[in-house]
Amino acid sequence: MSRIQIYDTTLRDGAQAEGISFSLHDKCQFTRRLDAMGFDFVEGGYPASNEKDETYFRNMREEKLENAKIAAFGMTCRKGRRADEDAGLAALLAAGTKVITLVGKASRYQAVDILRVSEEENLRMIHDSVKYLVEQGREVIFDAEHFFDGFLDAQKGASEYSLECLRAAVDGGAQTLVLCDTNGGSLPNDIFRGTKAVVEAFPGCVVGIHCHNDCDLAVANTLAAVDAGARHVQGCINGFGERCGNANLISILANLALKMGDDVLRPGAIAKLTELSRYVFDMVNLQQPNHLPFVGKSAFAHKGGMHVSAIARDSRSYEHIPPTAVGNESRVLVSELSGRSNIMALAEKHHIANNPKLLEKILAKVVSRENEGYSYEAASGSFDLLVKKCSGTFVPHFELLKYHVNITGKNKAEDDARVWTEAIVKLRVGDTIYYEVADGDGPVNALDAALRKALLWHYPHLAKMHLLDYKVRVINSEAGTAAGVRVVIESRDDTDTWGTVGVSENVVEASWIALTDSFEYKLCKSL
Repeated sequence: MSRIQIYDTTLRDGAQAEGISFSLHDKCQFTRRLDAMGFDFVEGGYPASNEKDETYFRNMREEKLENAKIAAFGMTCRKGRRADEDAGLAALLAAGTKVITLVGKASRYQAVDILRVSEEENLRMIHDSVKYLVEQGREVIFDAEHFFDGFLDAQKGASEYSLECLRAAVDGGAQTLVLCDTNGGSLPNDIFRGTKAVVEAFPGCVVGIHCHNDCDLAVANTLAAVDAGARHVQGCINGFGERCGNANLISILANLALKMGDDVLRPGAIAKLTELSRYVFDMVNLQQPNHLPFVGKSAFAHKGGMHVSAIARDSRSYEHIPPTAVGNESRVLVSELSGRSNIMALAEKHHIANNPKLLEKILAKVVSRENEGYSYEAASGSFDLLVKKCSGTFVPHFELLKYHVNITGKNKAEDDARVWTEAIVKLRVGDTIYYEVADGDGPVNALDAALRKALLWHYPHLAKMHLLDYKVRVINSEAGTAAGVRVVIESRDDTDTWGTVGVSENVVEASWIALTDSFEYKLCKSL
């Protein structure tokens, strides 16, 4: 088992992704979380770039971290400038971190044609910058930018020059050399070859890898580098980063620990990867994609009847690892592709496994409803009610007598051009009839408010239920404005989250079906 250093650069590289931003509070909380999991390095940002990063480094100096070293990121000194006179290097020192990650050009083309410096000057900038920071008592990690572009360049002397750049950093005192696939265009065999060459050329150094995902190979390239001898891995949580993103540390960590047998993070941390991934998505106010490997909601979701039947016998038949190893869980989906095994798995709590006629009835109902446009994959609440209705155990908690929604708009030229929405519901609960009115930001919000007013008299615990999400999808778009729509509502209380679904040509009616299902599910599970 090899120990692999894990270096997180989410707070800098990840923040360069379109639509991603971290507050100062986010950055500090995120650092504490990674430290608790045993990350070796957390790159906090670029202190020369903005006041927020300067404040972050100042705040983190007061933190007593148990595992992680905070790294400040910056560039080598400017061309023609002495290291001890460079403002950027001064800002790195002022950040007060024990570790500084210094990026320099490791490609002759990038140095000469893009940076517009001579080969010799680029080597001087690398050597002198590293040497100056090391003399100030800092541990320097050298990020060899565009290393693979330079090393794989077919022009005479290009590969040798990339190695010279690394030698300049080592001569300056760097002990960690990170090879960067900056454009994300290399293939795994190229990464392996380049990394192996560096490992052999610099046996006294820790060799690292930093990959971008422009060819959708960042994780594969990172693992190839580790296979070639790299012992330091850089990346971002959830693969955030500029353009197509950086290497996804979530997938890398799971593969290193569970597939390759490497030693990473603290004991037990791998089982928290799903929680970490969702925490970071929540932090940047984004929905976690369902199909993320290892940690996505669909990573261990099974829909085909044959698959479900197989995992009921042995989960290894269609799951490459136990989902709990990364903190995830198996899910069984139900659709027109389902078999009896799916229904049995989902309806296990109803104890109907020994009732084949009922199972067939439920399956037939699912197929029929899906033909109408229903989908139960994200509607566990509605499916639960469907099972109860098919088995004859469903007892409604209220009866709709009528509902009415009124939407009033004003001419935009008027001072108050707000659109007013009002909902009226008339319900029978037991022997009592309730007639309630409420307004809202839209028809669903108004109906929800009116329904709550009517039901809270009998069911006060409904106050703990909240709507989380509301989605509308057109089923048959070729019908134009007469198309049917499917509405999915996600709700939660203090212990559970569930989805419900409604279908109709009228979006308000579809919303009402999904909404009332949500209330009925809550009442069924609570009473």
